[in-house]
Amino acid sequence: MTTLHFIRHGETDWNAEGRIQGQKESVLSEQGRRQAADLRQRLRHCNFDRIYSSTSQRARQTAEIAFGHLPGQVTFLDSLREIYLARWEGYLYAEIEASDPEAIFAFRNTPHEFNVEGAETFHDLQQRALTAVANIIDECAGQSVVIVSHGAWIKSVISHYEGRPLSRFWEPPRMHNCCHSIVHIPVNGDQPRILRYADTDLDG
Repeated sequence: MTTLHFIRHGETDWNAEGRIQGQKESVLSEQGRRQAADLRQRLRHCNFDRIYSSTSQRARQTAEIAFGHLPGQVTFLDSLREIYLARWEGYLYAEIEASDPEAIFAFRNTPHEFNVEGAETFHDLQQRALTAVANIIDECAGQSVVIVSHGAWIKSVISHYEGRPLSRFWEPPRMHNCCHSIVHIPVNGDQPRILRYADTDLDG
């Protein structure tokens, strides 16, 4: 059994401002640093074999605070970065609501139809994320693995495992900052099993 522990990064200054991040860089807020420290405390009794992180600064900071005390190095991968949102990145959601109302409506309400020039679609994101996870599973078969990434990235993977269509992408549970999700991947190729989804335990 390979166990994947998905961790969303802590709150950033841009999260607090309501600013679109995507793959642009932002840093953890004081609240985000506290969330990562609390995560370290919550997971102090867990044993992890490998730790992977998005190369985005907010994920790197989260990984350092939450897991930097553990032996072994963190592996940083660009493939774990958040959905790329092109010209939207760095703008407030309120600004995009005014300038691009139809596209922001699709982003929030019909994500399977979301399409902004130069940006990833949710299908693009999911395929990139699943490829990255498949590579990690190949490298870490039978191990307990941490993946520090981003809300939409993690949700795209778990949506695939639960058979949720992209049209229902944003349905609960919400991927709050520093939430912890756990998926068991049987080495025999059986269906993955979601044990925890954004801090909510699903498996007895």
